[in-house]
Amino acid sequence: MPPKSSSGKDKEIANEDEVLQAVILADSFNKRFKPLTAGKPRCLLPICNATLLDWTFESLALAGVQEIFVICRSYPDQVKSAIRDSKWSKPSSGLKIVPIVTAKETFSPGDAMRDIYTHGIITSDFVLVTGDLVSNVRIDEVVRAHKERRRTNKDAIMTMVVKESGAAHRTRSKGESGVFVLDPNTSECLHYEPVVGYPPTPQIKIPREVLAEHPEVEIRNDLIDCSIDVCSVEVPSLFQDNFDYGDIRRDFVYGVLTSDLLMKNIYCYVAKDGYAARVADTRSYDSVSKDILARWTFPLVPDDNHPGGHAYEHLRGNKYIAKDNSVVLSRTCKIGNNTLIGSHTTIEANASVHASVIGQRCRIGSGAVLRNAYIFDDTNVGAGCVVEGSIIGARVRLGDRVRVPEGCLIADGVIIGEGAKLRKYERVSRKREAAKAGDGNDEDDEEEEDSDLEEVEAHQDGADEVLGKGSNGLVWPQATPEEEEDVDVRESYNNQRLMRIGDSASDLELSDEGSTTDEDEFSDTESSYSMRSRASSTTSVSVPSLGDPSAQTSAIHALSSAAAETEFRSEVAQSLERAFAEGHSVENAAVELKTLRMASNVPLRRVREAVVGAIVDRVPVIPGDPAAQRAEIAKVVRRWGPLINQIGGVDEVETVEVLQYHCAQAGPRQALFAQMLAALYQHDLVEEEHIRKWHSSPAARGEGLKPGSALAEGVRKCWTVGAKMIEQFDAESEEESTEEESGESDEESAGSDESTPAKPAAAASRGPIPQTSNSRHQQAGPASEDDDSDEESESDSDESAPRAKTGNAAARAA
Repeated sequence: MPPKSSSGKDKEIANEDEVLQAVILADSFNKRFKPLTAGKPRCLLPICNATLLDWTFESLALAGVQEIFVICRSYPDQVKSAIRDSKWSKPSSGLKIVPIVTAKETFSPGDAMRDIYTHGIITSDFVLVTGDLVSNVRIDEVVRAHKERRRTNKDAIMTMVVKESGAAHRTRSKGESGVFVLDPNTSECLHYEPVVGYPPTPQIKIPREVLAEHPEVEIRNDLIDCSIDVCSVEVPSLFQDNFDYGDIRRDFVYGVLTSDLLMKNIYCYVAKDGYAARVADTRSYDSVSKDILARWTFPLVPDDNHPGGHAYEHLRGNKYIAKDNSVVLSRTCKIGNNTLIGSHTTIEANASVHASVIGQRCRIGSGAVLRNAYIFDDTNVGAGCVVEGSIIGARVRLGDRVRVPEGCLIADGVIIGEGAKLRKYERVSRKREAAKAGDGNDEDDEEEEDSDLEEVEAHQDGADEVLGKGSNGLVWPQATPEEEEDVDVRESYNNQRLMRIGDSASDLELSDEGSTTDEDEFSDTESSYSMRSRASSTTSVSVPSLGDPSAQTSAIHALSSAAAETEFRSEVAQSLERAFAEGHSVENAAVELKTLRMASNVPLRRVREAVVGAIVDRVPVIPGDPAAQRAEIAKVVRRWGPLINQIGGVDEVETVEVLQYHCAQAGPRQALFAQMLAALYQHDLVEEEHIRKWHSSPAARGEGLKPGSALAEGVRKCWTVGAKMIEQFDAESEEESTEEESGESDEESAGSDESTPAKPAAAASRGPIPQTSNSRHQQAGPASEDDDSDEESESDSDESAPRAKTGNAAARAA
């Protein structure tokens, strides 16, 4: 409860809290979603069957924002129409939304901020977000902290919201991030360094003045930038005064912190709870979609507070089916976990849908296979089609037996001919004649689209063979590194590979995990301190004042840090032992671990290593009896496995890597790796995609380990087990394709009686799953023995059979 205000100044601040303004930058200022955004702005693309703009509105409404200014340049009429037709235009919504159309010369976020200054719409501190935000973070708490800080420091102009994450967290951008240098006591951002994924950023340089004025700093490369900023009223004027400020982070934040003239302060708010992520590229589109379906965004989930106003029934396995009984599911179709199906959609005989989102009024033909696919409204997928890891626009028609591999983007209204086989990462849009016949876009935007399409039309050799007969599509040429000249490094071909859906970019040499400080580069002749920067690290650096030549202080600090980490590991081991012995709940055990971590200021990976290691060591080894061994592992993982993802951040790839390295050096427990990995998979703690990403990583292959060492040999054996598990995944995919082909011959005999309207309240379910805000694993019901037996029996069903089969294959691989 906040303290009661006693002064007039306190009352004034309380009054300011009554009306909270927000500014949404609706434009993306890049072409990462082309050609899906040919004809519409990115903020109106749907994610889980609601537009990105609606998700942003819902996120701000949840945080108590009352007045929103939507700054838009591209397709402003569409944005205005979407706002006018949405639930947010009603007085009962509690939001006042004002669209502001900027000049056509607005080409960057900095230009948009200068337009905000010109319009004079900002009168107090405000929240600045992008139009592709999905968040349940309590932004009002950030605003309160920002205003309290400004009472004593008028130069505190911005507070940036960030969240901790592991190196391979799926919502963490691999292509664009930043290193934050923070004061550990005040959370002031002392320095910011933008980082791109490729070419790798080998080091960052911190101004010597920062280290001279702050004897202790935190160098954080483990933070996800949520792109939520609380800004003071003078921030737009700073953009107006500095026309070289284009990007919010790379130019404005970096420029303010390195300026000798402005003398302004910027702070970070490290959110401990909640979810926040941007849909900044197609990879993050896939990641955020999966997080929504897995309920990390609670209470913003499809079956409750859906931004589009849709009503869905939540079934076991995170399946969401429209509540209005308009969905028609064939008796022989297969609906896998983490799937959402919109109203008036039909899934025909022998079709298979896994980890996919299907819009409204769609038809999925008999024998079709959708895996990690995103299908927009009114799309028809023909019989025998296979769509994997791709985004298909609205009103698309895929002919029978079309193959759409990973990474493809197909724009609205495209028709793909029968039997067409697209290449990976193909981008397809409609021809100009077809597009203009169905769209009513703004004239200026049409001119821009025409210029893009003219270039595409000049490279259509062989397109007919790719798209099939009767297609109205254009194949966009795939870029190559050799074609780049004067391209922003963030938009370069190889860096964009790190941000596109379905591309593992395993052939690119990226920076290793961890961080090191290079003392040789810390010299009096340089104006900055150089730190080797690698993927995801938290580094506390304590340095003597530059006037003191003695190195004793640094040595003492290093010894102190080592002792602190040793003490932390001991306390964690004791905490876990108490939790195991006294039967604590997972939630209480997680709270104690979080407290220990914050008190000791250690990286999240250290906690994950301790938890995974303790779980593995708790499993009794039963030689010569694989069935009994599996039962013991399942018992331990069922009870304590959810703790892995409740310690402050979720990173499934890192979890598998930690498991690998612990088993590799655990002697007799090395043989448990296969069955432990299978158990984590069967209990939804890791997914197939995470196992594949781990297996392709350099760390999984043991790169950097001493050849011939016991650890290297153990890591290699675990990696081989993973290879066999992936082979099983591939075999299951081929088996599904075989079933799909055999299903075509049975289609005629199936007849119309094969289809029946879906009844979510009774279909294949044991009732809706209890909702929680933190863990998807809690959503499977209480951890009682009865519920555990239900889950085990469910794993024998058709939908979970591949998962159980994979677990056995992994056990055999050991």
